[in-house]
Amino acid sequence: MKKTFLTFAIGASLSAGLPVVVSAQTSAVTNAILNQRSGLLDKARVEIDKAIANEKTSGKAKTWYTRGEIYQGMLESPIYGKQLQPGEGLQKAVESYNKTIELDTKTGEFGKLAVTKMDNLYGFAFNDAVNSYNAKDYDKAIASYKLASQLKPQDTTAVLYSAYAYEAKQDYAGAKASYNQLLGMNYKSATLYTRLLQMAKQQKDDAEAAKVLQQALAAYPNNKTFMLEDLNLSLATGKGPEALDKISKAIAADPSNSNLYAVRGSMYDQQKKSDLALADYRKAVELDPNNFDAQFNLGVYNYNKAADAYTKASKMDLKSYQVSGKKLEAEGKKYFEASVPYFEKALQLQPDDRNTLASLQKVYFRLGRTADSERLNAKLQSIKK
Repeated sequence: MKKTFLTFAIGASLSAGLPVVVSAQTSAVTNAILNQRSGLLDKARVEIDKAIANEKTSGKAKTWYTRGEIYQGMLESPIYGKQLQPGEGLQKAVESYNKTIELDTKTGEFGKLAVTKMDNLYGFAFNDAVNSYNAKDYDKAIASYKLASQLKPQDTTAVLYSAYAYEAKQDYAGAKASYNQLLGMNYKSATLYTRLLQMAKQQKDDAEAAKVLQQALAAYPNNKTFMLEDLNLSLATGKGPEALDKISKAIAADPSNSNLYAVRGSMYDQQKKSDLALADYRKAVELDPNNFDAQFNLGVYNYNKAADAYTKASKMDLKSYQVSGKKLEAEGKKYFEASVPYFEKALQLQPDDRNTLASLQKVYFRLGRTADSERLNAKLQSIKK
Protein backbone atom coordinates (compact mmCIF):
# COMPACT_ATOMS: atom_id res chain seq x y z
CA MET A 1 0.00 0.00 0.00
CA LYS A 2 2.82 2.28 0.88
CA LYS A 3 4.49 1.70 -2.47
CA THR A 4 1.24 2.21 -4.25
CA PHE A 5 0.70 5.45 -2.35
CA LEU A 6 4.12 6.71 -3.28
CA THR A 7 3.57 5.91 -6.93
CA PHE A 8 0.27 7.68 -6.84
CA ALA A 9 1.81 10.64 -5.10
CA ILE A 10 4.53 10.92 -7.69
CA GLY A 11 2.01 10.68 -10.51
CA ALA A 12 -0.14 13.33 -8.88
CA SER A 13 2.86 15.54 -8.50
CA LEU A 14 3.80 15.18 -12.17
CA SER A 15 0.26 15.77 -13.38
CA ALA A 16 -0.07 18.79 -11.13
CA GLY A 17 3.25 20.11 -12.41
CA LEU A 18 2.11 20.42 -16.06
CA PRO A 19 -0.21 23.39 -15.60
CA VAL A 20 2.43 25.07 -13.46
CA VAL A 21 4.85 25.06 -16.42
CA VAL A 22 2.18 26.45 -18.81
CA SER A 23 1.30 29.12 -16.29
CA ALA A 24 4.94 30.20 -16.11
CA GLN A 25 4.91 30.76 -19.85
CA THR A 26 1.83 32.98 -19.81
CA SER A 27 2.12 34.55 -16.37
CA ALA A 28 4.47 37.30 -17.61
CA VAL A 29 1.78 38.57 -19.98
CA THR A 30 -0.86 38.28 -17.25
CA ASN A 31 1.34 40.06 -14.74
CA ALA A 32 2.11 42.76 -17.26
CA ILE A 33 -1.60 43.35 -17.84
CA LEU A 34 -2.36 43.41 -14.12
CA ASN A 35 0.43 45.89 -13.43
CA GLN A 36 -0.67 47.99 -16.36
CA ARG A 37 -4.23 48.15 -15.06
CA SER A 38 -2.89 49.12 -11.65
CA GLY A 39 -0.92 51.95 -13.19
CA LEU A 40 2.45 50.34 -12.40
CA LEU A 41 3.86 50.75 -15.87
CA ASP A 42 7.48 50.24 -14.87
CA LYS A 43 6.67 46.79 -13.50
CA ALA A 44 4.40 46.07 -16.45
CA ARG A 45 7.30 46.90 -18.75
CA VAL A 46 9.60 44.41 -17.01
CA GLU A 47 7.00 41.64 -17.30
CA ILE A 48 6.10 42.26 -20.92
CA ASP A 49 9.76 42.36 -21.92
CA LYS A 50 10.09 38.92 -20.36
CA ALA A 51 7.14 37.69 -22.40
CA ILE A 52 8.65 39.08 -25.61
CA ALA A 53 11.89 37.24 -24.87
CA ASN A 54 10.01 33.96 -24.28
CA GLU A 55 9.60 31.90 -27.44
CA LYS A 56 6.26 30.54 -26.22
CA THR A 57 4.64 33.95 -25.88
CA SER A 58 6.58 36.06 -28.36
CA GLY A 59 4.59 34.64 -31.26
CA LYS A 60 1.21 35.75 -29.93
CA ALA A 61 -0.62 38.87 -31.04
CA LYS A 62 -1.87 39.49 -27.51
CA THR A 63 1.70 39.73 -26.20
CA TRP A 64 2.72 42.33 -28.74
CA TYR A 65 -0.48 44.30 -28.39
CA THR A 66 0.01 44.44 -24.61
CA ARG A 67 3.58 45.58 -25.11
CA GLY A 68 2.37 48.34 -27.42
CA GLU A 69 -0.17 49.53 -24.85
CA ILE A 70 2.41 49.57 -22.06
CA TYR A 71 5.01 51.53 -24.00
CA GLN A 72 2.36 53.90 -25.30
CA GLY A 73 1.16 54.40 -21.72
CA MET A 74 4.70 55.22 -20.62
CA LEU A 75 5.08 57.58 -23.56
CA GLU A 76 1.95 59.45 -22.51
CA SER A 77 2.90 59.55 -18.82
CA PRO A 78 4.87 62.54 -17.49
CA ILE A 79 6.29 60.22 -14.79
CA TYR A 80 7.08 56.98 -16.60
CA GLY A 81 8.03 58.77 -19.79
CA LYS A 82 11.22 59.91 -18.05
CA GLN A 83 12.32 56.27 -17.79
CA LEU A 84 12.44 55.97 -21.57
CA GLN A 85 15.24 56.95 -23.89
CA PRO A 86 14.38 59.70 -26.42
CA GLY A 87 12.11 58.19 -29.04
CA GLU A 88 12.09 54.78 -27.35
CA GLY A 89 8.44 54.78 -26.31
CA LEU A 90 7.13 55.71 -29.73
CA GLN A 91 9.49 53.35 -31.55
CA LYS A 92 8.58 50.33 -29.41
CA ALA A 93 4.87 51.09 -29.42
CA VAL A 94 4.83 51.30 -33.21
CA GLU A 95 6.98 48.18 -33.49
CA SER A 96 4.61 46.31 -31.18
CA TYR A 97 1.43 47.30 -32.98
CA ASN A 98 2.96 46.48 -36.37
CA LYS A 99 3.90 43.03 -35.08
CA THR A 100 0.40 42.59 -33.70
CA ILE A 101 -1.09 43.31 -37.12
CA GLU A 102 1.44 41.01 -38.78
CA LEU A 103 0.45 38.13 -36.48
CA ASP A 104 -3.28 38.83 -36.29
CA THR A 105 -4.04 40.79 -39.52
CA LYS A 106 -6.01 44.01 -39.49
CA THR A 107 -9.27 42.14 -39.03
CA GLY A 108 -8.20 40.00 -36.05
CA GLU A 109 -9.25 40.67 -32.45
CA PHE A 110 -6.00 42.40 -31.49
CA GLY A 111 -5.11 43.52 -35.01
CA LYS A 112 -8.17 45.78 -35.21
CA LEU A 113 -7.30 47.34 -31.88
CA ALA A 114 -3.70 47.86 -32.98
CA VAL A 115 -4.80 49.77 -36.09
CA THR A 116 -6.72 52.24 -33.94
CA LYS A 117 -3.81 52.61 -31.54
CA MET A 118 -1.46 53.35 -34.44
CA ASP A 119 -3.65 56.24 -35.54
CA ASN A 120 -3.40 57.71 -32.05
CA LEU A 121 0.40 57.64 -32.18
CA TYR A 122 0.50 59.94 -35.21
CA GLY A 123 0.43 63.07 -33.05
CA PHE A 124 3.44 61.93 -31.03
CA ALA A 125 5.49 61.25 -34.15
CA PHE A 126 4.52 64.56 -35.72
CA ASN A 127 5.31 66.55 -32.58
CA ASP A 128 8.69 64.82 -32.28
CA ALA A 129 9.39 65.82 -35.87
CA VAL A 130 8.44 69.45 -35.29
CA ASN A 131 10.60 69.65 -32.15
CA SER A 132 13.55 68.15 -34.01
CA TYR A 133 13.06 70.54 -36.91
CA ASN A 134 12.99 73.53 -34.58
CA ALA A 135 16.19 72.23 -32.99
CA LYS A 136 17.66 72.03 -36.54
CA ASP A 137 18.15 68.27 -36.20
CA TYR A 138 16.82 67.75 -39.71
CA ASP A 139 17.74 64.08 -40.06
CA LYS A 140 15.79 63.21 -36.93
CA ALA A 141 12.91 65.42 -38.06
CA ILE A 142 12.76 63.63 -41.41
CA ALA A 143 12.77 60.21 -39.70
CA SER A 144 9.90 61.28 -37.44
CA TYR A 145 7.90 62.77 -40.31
CA LYS A 146 8.33 59.51 -42.22
CA LEU A 147 7.14 57.57 -39.19
CA ALA A 148 4.13 59.86 -38.89
CA SER A 149 3.40 59.29 -42.57
CA GLN A 150 3.57 55.52 -42.07
CA LEU A 151 1.12 55.80 -39.19
CA LYS A 152 -1.34 57.75 -41.34
CA PRO A 153 -0.52 56.93 -44.96
CA GLN A 154 -3.41 59.02 -46.28
CA ASP A 155 -2.24 62.17 -44.50
CA THR A 156 -0.26 64.68 -46.57
CA THR A 157 0.94 67.06 -43.86
CA ALA A 158 3.84 64.94 -42.62
CA VAL A 159 5.03 64.34 -46.20
CA LEU A 160 4.91 68.08 -46.94
CA TYR A 161 6.83 68.95 -43.79
CA SER A 162 9.41 66.29 -44.57
CA ALA A 163 10.03 68.11 -47.85
CA TYR A 164 10.64 71.32 -45.90
CA ALA A 165 13.12 69.49 -43.67
CA TYR A 166 14.96 68.10 -46.70
CA GLU A 167 15.17 71.59 -48.16
CA ALA A 168 16.46 72.97 -44.85
CA LYS A 169 19.41 70.55 -45.03
CA GLN A 170 19.76 71.29 -48.77
CA ASP A 171 18.98 67.72 -49.75
CA TYR A 172 17.11 68.65 -52.90
CA ALA A 173 16.79 65.06 -54.12
CA GLY A 174 15.00 64.14 -50.90
CA ALA A 175 12.78 67.22 -51.09
CA LYS A 176 11.89 66.46 -54.69
CA ALA A 177 10.99 62.88 -53.74
CA SER A 178 8.66 64.13 -51.00
CA TYR A 179 7.00 66.67 -53.28
CA ASN A 180 6.51 64.04 -55.97
CA GLN A 181 5.08 61.71 -53.33
CA LEU A 182 2.51 64.40 -52.60
CA LEU A 183 1.64 64.67 -56.27
CA GLY A 184 1.12 60.92 -56.28
CA MET A 185 -1.32 61.41 -53.40
CA ASN A 186 -3.33 63.87 -55.53
CA TYR A 187 -2.17 66.75 -53.35
CA LYS A 188 -2.55 70.00 -55.27
CA SER A 189 -0.73 73.19 -54.39
CA ALA A 190 0.72 75.99 -56.47
CA THR A 191 3.41 76.36 -53.80
CA LEU A 192 4.50 72.76 -54.36
CA TYR A 193 5.12 73.39 -58.05
CA THR A 194 6.86 76.66 -57.20
CA ARG A 195 9.26 74.85 -54.90
CA LEU A 196 9.99 72.15 -57.49
CA LEU A 197 10.61 74.87 -60.08
CA GLN A 198 12.93 76.84 -57.80
CA MET A 199 14.98 73.73 -57.04
CA ALA A 200 15.31 72.92 -60.74
CA LYS A 201 16.50 76.47 -61.40
CA GLN A 202 18.95 76.34 -58.49
CA GLN A 203 20.43 73.21 -60.01
CA LYS A 204 20.41 74.86 -63.47
CA ASP A 205 18.37 71.97 -64.84
CA ASP A 206 16.44 73.64 -67.68
CA ALA A 207 14.88 70.39 -68.85
CA GLU A 208 13.51 69.68 -65.38
CA ALA A 209 12.30 73.27 -65.02
CA ALA A 210 10.41 73.01 -68.32
CA LYS A 211 8.86 69.72 -67.24
CA VAL A 212 7.71 71.13 -63.90
CA LEU A 213 6.30 74.22 -65.61
CA GLN A 214 4.18 72.13 -67.96
CA GLN A 215 2.83 70.15 -64.99
CA ALA A 216 2.16 73.37 -63.09
CA LEU A 217 0.35 75.00 -66.00
CA ALA A 218 -1.72 71.87 -66.56
CA ALA A 219 -2.87 72.08 -62.94
CA TYR A 220 -3.09 75.90 -62.79
CA PRO A 221 -3.51 77.20 -66.36
CA ASN A 222 -4.26 80.78 -65.25
CA ASN A 223 -1.53 81.14 -62.63
CA LYS A 224 0.34 84.38 -63.42
CA THR A 225 3.62 83.25 -61.89
CA PHE A 226 3.74 80.05 -63.93
CA MET A 227 2.80 81.94 -67.10
CA LEU A 228 5.66 84.39 -66.60
CA GLU A 229 8.13 81.62 -65.83
CA ASP A 230 7.05 79.82 -68.97
CA LEU A 231 7.39 83.04 -70.93
CA ASN A 232 10.90 83.68 -69.62
CA LEU A 233 11.89 80.13 -70.51
CA SER A 234 10.58 80.59 -74.06
CA LEU A 235 12.43 83.90 -74.41
CA ALA A 236 15.64 82.36 -73.09
CA THR A 237 15.44 79.54 -75.61
CA GLY A 238 14.67 81.85 -78.54
CA LYS A 239 11.10 80.70 -79.14
CA GLY A 240 9.79 84.12 -80.21
CA PRO A 241 6.35 83.33 -81.70
CA GLU A 242 5.60 80.91 -78.92
CA ALA A 243 6.71 83.47 -76.33
CA LEU A 244 4.49 86.16 -77.87
CA ASP A 245 1.46 83.93 -77.55
CA LYS A 246 2.35 83.16 -73.95
CA ILE A 247 2.85 86.80 -72.98
CA SER A 248 -0.51 87.73 -74.51
CA LYS A 249 -2.12 85.08 -72.34
CA ALA A 250 -0.22 86.40 -69.33
CA ILE A 251 -1.52 89.91 -70.04
CA ALA A 252 -5.05 88.59 -70.27
CA ALA A 253 -4.57 87.03 -66.85
CA ASP A 254 -2.83 90.09 -65.37
CA PRO A 255 -3.89 93.17 -67.38
CA SER A 256 -2.49 95.64 -64.84
CA ASN A 257 1.09 94.39 -65.12
CA SER A 258 3.11 97.19 -66.72
CA ASN A 259 6.18 95.01 -67.28
CA LEU A 260 4.24 92.55 -69.42
CA TYR A 261 3.26 95.29 -71.86
CA ALA A 262 6.83 96.60 -71.96
CA VAL A 263 8.16 93.11 -72.75
CA ARG A 264 5.56 92.49 -75.44
CA GLY A 265 6.30 95.92 -76.92
CA SER A 266 9.96 94.93 -77.24
CA MET A 267 8.96 91.70 -78.94
CA TYR A 268 6.80 93.61 -81.42
CA ASP A 269 9.76 95.91 -82.03
CA GLN A 270 11.90 92.90 -82.92
CA GLN A 271 9.24 91.85 -85.41
CA LYS A 272 9.17 95.38 -86.93
CA LYS A 273 5.56 95.86 -85.77
CA SER A 274 6.18 99.38 -84.55
CA ASP A 275 2.53 100.44 -84.20
CA LEU A 276 1.77 97.49 -81.92
CA ALA A 277 4.97 98.14 -79.99
CA LEU A 278 4.03 101.82 -79.52
CA ALA A 279 0.61 100.87 -78.15
CA ASP A 280 2.14 98.49 -75.62
CA TYR A 281 4.80 100.98 -74.49
CA ARG A 282 2.14 103.62 -73.96
CA LYS A 283 0.01 101.20 -71.97
CA ALA A 284 3.00 100.25 -69.84
CA VAL A 285 3.70 103.90 -69.02
CA GLU A 286 0.03 104.53 -68.34
CA LEU A 287 0.03 101.72 -65.79
CA ASP A 288 3.39 102.65 -64.30
CA PRO A 289 5.10 105.94 -65.18
CA ASN A 290 8.26 104.63 -63.50
CA ASN A 291 8.66 101.75 -65.92
CA PHE A 292 12.17 102.48 -67.20
CA ASP A 293 12.09 100.12 -70.17
CA ALA A 294 8.82 101.51 -71.49
CA GLN A 295 9.93 105.14 -71.05
CA PHE A 296 13.26 104.48 -72.76
CA ASN A 297 11.68 102.55 -75.63
CA LEU A 298 9.13 105.33 -76.23
CA GLY A 299 12.09 107.67 -76.51
CA VAL A 300 13.77 105.29 -78.93
CA TYR A 301 10.58 105.00 -81.01
CA ASN A 302 10.39 108.77 -81.50
CA TYR A 303 14.15 109.06 -82.00
CA ASN A 304 14.04 106.46 -84.80
CA LYS A 305 11.10 108.24 -86.44
CA ALA A 306 13.07 111.48 -86.38
CA ALA A 307 16.20 109.80 -87.72
CA ASP A 308 14.22 108.25 -90.57
CA ALA A 309 12.79 111.61 -91.56
CA TYR A 310 16.18 113.32 -91.56
CA THR A 311 17.74 110.42 -93.48
CA LYS A 312 15.10 110.63 -96.20
CA ALA A 313 15.62 114.36 -96.49
CA SER A 314 19.40 113.97 -96.75
CA LYS A 315 19.08 111.50 -99.61
CA MET A 316 16.86 113.75 -101.76
CA ASP A 317 18.12 115.49 -104.83
CA LEU A 318 17.94 119.27 -104.81
CA LYS A 319 14.62 119.46 -106.63
CA SER A 320 12.94 116.95 -104.37
CA TYR A 321 14.42 118.57 -101.29
CA GLN A 322 13.06 121.94 -102.33
CA VAL A 323 9.61 120.40 -102.64
CA SER A 324 9.39 118.31 -99.45
CA GLY A 325 12.78 118.25 -97.74
CA LYS A 326 12.03 121.03 -95.25
CA LYS A 327 8.75 119.39 -94.38
CA LEU A 328 10.53 116.09 -93.59
CA GLU A 329 13.09 117.87 -91.41
CA ALA A 330 10.31 119.65 -89.54
CA GLU A 331 8.61 116.33 -89.00
CA GLY A 332 11.90 114.88 -87.78
CA LYS A 333 12.38 117.75 -85.35
CA LYS A 334 8.91 117.12 -83.88
CA TYR A 335 9.82 113.48 -83.28
CA PHE A 336 13.11 114.50 -81.63
CA GLU A 337 11.19 116.89 -79.39
CA ALA A 338 8.66 114.14 -78.62
CA SER A 339 11.47 111.82 -77.51
CA VAL A 340 12.89 114.25 -74.95
CA PRO A 341 10.39 113.76 -72.07
CA TYR A 342 10.65 109.98 -72.36
CA PHE A 343 14.45 109.98 -72.33
CA GLU A 344 14.53 112.52 -69.51
CA LYS A 345 12.16 110.39 -67.42
CA ALA A 346 14.23 107.27 -68.15
CA LEU A 347 17.38 109.15 -67.09
CA GLN A 348 15.66 110.28 -63.91
CA LEU A 349 14.87 106.63 -63.14
CA GLN A 350 18.38 105.40 -63.99
CA PRO A 351 20.77 108.40 -63.92
CA ASP A 352 23.86 106.44 -64.97
CA ASP A 353 22.38 104.43 -67.82
CA ARG A 354 24.78 104.93 -70.74
CA ASN A 355 22.28 104.22 -73.51
CA THR A 356 19.88 106.82 -72.15
CA LEU A 357 22.65 109.39 -71.67
CA ALA A 358 23.99 108.84 -75.19
CA SER A 359 20.55 108.99 -76.82
CA LEU A 360 19.43 112.10 -74.99
CA GLN A 361 22.79 113.82 -75.63
CA LYS A 362 22.31 113.31 -79.38
CA VAL A 363 18.73 114.59 -79.25
CA TYR A 364 19.82 117.71 -77.38
CA PHE A 365 22.51 118.29 -80.00
CA ARG A 366 20.06 117.91 -82.91
CA LEU A 367 17.67 120.33 -81.23
CA GLY A 368 20.39 122.91 -80.73
CA ARG A 369 20.46 122.54 -76.95
CA THR A 370 24.24 122.76 -76.88
CA ALA A 371 24.74 123.29 -73.13
CA ASP A 372 22.58 120.30 -72.28
CA SER A 373 24.32 118.19 -74.90
CA GLU A 374 27.77 119.08 -73.52
CA ARG A 375 26.63 118.43 -69.95
CA LEU A 376 25.49 114.91 -70.79
CA ASN A 377 28.58 114.26 -72.90
CA ALA A 378 30.79 115.17 -69.92
CA LYS A 379 28.85 112.79 -67.72
CA LEU A 380 29.21 110.05 -70.30
CA GLN A 381 32.96 110.54 -70.39
CA SER A 382 33.21 110.42 -66.59
CA ILE A 383 31.26 107.18 -66.47
CA LYS A 384 33.45 105.60 -69.15
CA LYS A 385 36.52 106.39 -67.04
